[in-house]
Amino acid sequence: MAQRVLGESDEITLKMRRSYARMLYRDPDATLDELREAVTTLDDAARIAQRVFGVANPMTKGIESDLRNSRKVLRAREDGKRVTFKIVKH
Repeated sequence: MAQRVLGESDEITLKMRRSYARMLYRDPDATLDELREAVTTLDDAARIAQRVFGVANPMTKGIESDLRNSRKVLRAREDGKRVTFKIVKH
């Protein structure tokens, strides 16, 4: 909905896509398809954020960090390993 109304390059749209992908890859019961969706979503969001906000922008860096993490989780799960995250509030 946000993407349709605000556009794919909008900051709110990117934040929502990042949150959705984080929920997927941090879920210990996520399927491989869901993990792949998280990686694809973050990869797309990272490209858009780089183009719109630049590589040094905090949002871009955060999305790229989540992309790296989601790829690690996907690789681990493809190898039959289970990965869990400890959520730390700042």
